[in-house]
This record gives sequence, structure tokens and C-alpha cells, in this order.
Amino acid sequence: MPSNNEIVFTLNNGLKMPSIGLGVLFAKNDGEVENAVITALKSGYRKIDTASAYQNEKGVGWAIRQSEVPRKNIFLATKVWNTEQGYDKTLFAFEQSLKQLQTDYVDLYLIHWPVKSKYKETYRAMERIYSSGKAKAIGVCNFNMAQLEDLMEHSGIVPAVNQVEMHPHLSQNELLKFANAHKIQVEAWRPIMMGQVLEIPQLMAIGEAHQKSAVQITLRWLVQRGVAVIPKSVTQKRILQNYEIFDFELTEEEMAAIEALNQNRNLGEDLSHIE
Repeated sequence: MPSNNEIVFTLNNGLKMPSIGLGVLFAKNDGEVENAVITALKSGYRKIDTASAYQNEKGVGWAIRQSEVPRKNIFLATKVWNTEQGYDKTLFAFEQSLKQLQTDYVDLYLIHWPVKSKYKETYRAMERIYSSGKAKAIGVCNFNMAQLEDLMEHSGIVPAVNQVEMHPHLSQNELLKFANAHKIQVEAWRPIMMGQVLEIPQLMAIGEAHQKSAVQITLRWLVQRGVAVIPKSVTQKRILQNYEIFDFELTEEEMAAIEALNQNRNLGEDLSHIE
């Protein structure tokens, strides 16, 4: 079962979402993603984040069914890819994701990137999916403030989540303030900078004070900011360690010291302006 101390966020429609989940980008359907998901669920995780573009929804679905955790206790998120966007194509893509995952609903359905010419009609299809009950919440990924404002102006449902790149070198302060003001839950992808946080002296020093790794310090910093995290790993030891962030708390000084590391530096490719 999840840690009694785990922080849980409440989305703007009342749905509860675990603050930490397993990301499965690049994890293969050859036993790799299956083992990672089963390990995570056994370790206490209750959120799994996948996407049609990851091409591993089938393995994720299989692992969830093989686990001893009831489906109703698992928060499952997937995403519609850029080439699948548009009203009818999104409805079709969603049904394909359900088939791959072998489930009759997802907890969160997201637009993977804001394709300029299509994200409004894509979201309109997602609103229909939400109304049907097949997605308990809908949201977006990688939207900036202007895109969020444009989407909200042309839709009836405020996105529940905006999943963006966020880590000590990219704190996204203004976007986080905007999201909080509109009750949009921010979720961080690439939160540990593909392991690069292990090389940052300030994080290592804070980790020594808490007997935690720089990775654990970073994840804790994000969660204390009110940001959900989905660190990706297929290694059992790291999956376990990433979850062990609820038995300590960072001080205000430590939080400020980590925020001071910001360089407004993206590590991932920015596809947010594609047509």
C-alpha cells in the first residue's frame, strides 16, 4: 500500500492524484516496462504515466492486470500524440489507447504537445471523452501561459493538469504561479534531469544533511512546491529510492537554495510551437 505519509493532490474537479508516479518513457514492451510497473506498484506507487507515443501502453496494461493492486486504486494517465490530434482523430486515438491498456477508462488523458492548428479541437474531443466518464480528468502537457489562456477561452473545462519540464535548472516560477491561480495542477517531467542532479554540489550537500540522495532531495523539493513528479526508471533500486521522499521535509532555506539553482534551461526538445 502507499506510504501513509504520501502527499496527494486534489485536482480542480475533486479527483485525488498521487504526488509521485512512475514515468515509462522509452521503456520497452519486452519485459522492461512490465517489470518496472509491477515493481513500482509493489513499492507503493499508485500512479503510472504513459503515452501512445511511448508505444508501451500494452505492456503497462498487462502489468497493471498482473499486479495485486485493484485497478480502482491505480491512477493511470496517457496522452494523445501530435499526429493523432484533431477532433475525430483524438476520439479514435483514445479508444486505441484503451484497447492497448485493456481498461475501460483512464484517470487522466492529456494532450502531449500543443499542436497550434489542432489543440483546441483536440481538447473539444477530450471534453466529450470526459463527459462520457471514460477519462476521469483531462489536461495538457507543455503548454505555456498564452496557450493555456487561449485554450481556456475556447473551452468549457479548465485543464486539470499541465505536465511540463521542470527541475532545479528550470524552475518555471511564472508558469507555476499562473497554474496555481487557475487551479491547474502542475506535473514535472524530467524532474531529476536524467540523473544530472547527482552532479550538483548544492543538492548533494542538502542530501547529506537529510541522509538522502540528490535525486530524493530534488523530488522532495518539487512535491513541496505543490508539483507532482513522474521520475522515469526501469531499475528496481532506483524505483524504490525515488518513492522514499515522504519521511523528511526541506527547510525554507533549503527550498530557497534549490530555487536559486534555476538557469531557465530546457534539457528536452521544445515542440510547443509546432503547427
